[in-house]
Amino acid sequence: MADFDYEKLITDIPDYPTAGVVFKDITTLMKDPEGFARSIDDLADHFMGRGITKVVGAEARGFMVAAPVAYRLGAGFVPARKPGKLPRETYSESYALEYGTDALQIHTDALEPTDKVLLVDDLVATGGTAVAQLKMVEHFGAQVAGLAFLMELDFLNPRKLISQHTDAEIYSLVHIQ
Repeated sequence: MADFDYEKLITDIPDYPTAGVVFKDITTLMKDPEGFARSIDDLADHFMGRGITKVVGAEARGFMVAAPVAYRLGAGFVPARKPGKLPRETYSESYALEYGTDALQIHTDALEPTDKVLLVDDLVATGGTAVAQLKMVEHFGAQVAGLAFLMELDFLNPRKLISQHTDAEIYSLVHIQ
């Protein structure tokens, strides 16, 4: 883990969006110039020199982390969006939610078999969104070089689900017990 206290810049919001949930608000980290810069640098530096050609980030908070990481790595950025948000032909991957399903889409020309891909998101909870992205990368024959998260909710054990789909490294700056 990086040598910086990111947790002090993440605000807990009790009972949001529903009673009993403690929402982790990263906007307080992102508004802090040092915290934002260090979080992006630490995530990018961890995967620097691994030949990453594309960074995939999930809508919407994941964009705020993935796009600057891609820039730092000298890689392209691929947005994984909710259905109907991308203007050209897309590939879609569904994933389970607590009550139903959702899906992410990327453009059909977003990835090539020669790409080395880093998946980046602000948070990994159950791992469902990450697995959907892994399946998208696999569909295109590209290689997953790793998964990087600002926060990981360890108590939900997302690594168990993710490890059923890849042996790529999972790196998180903050671990919530």
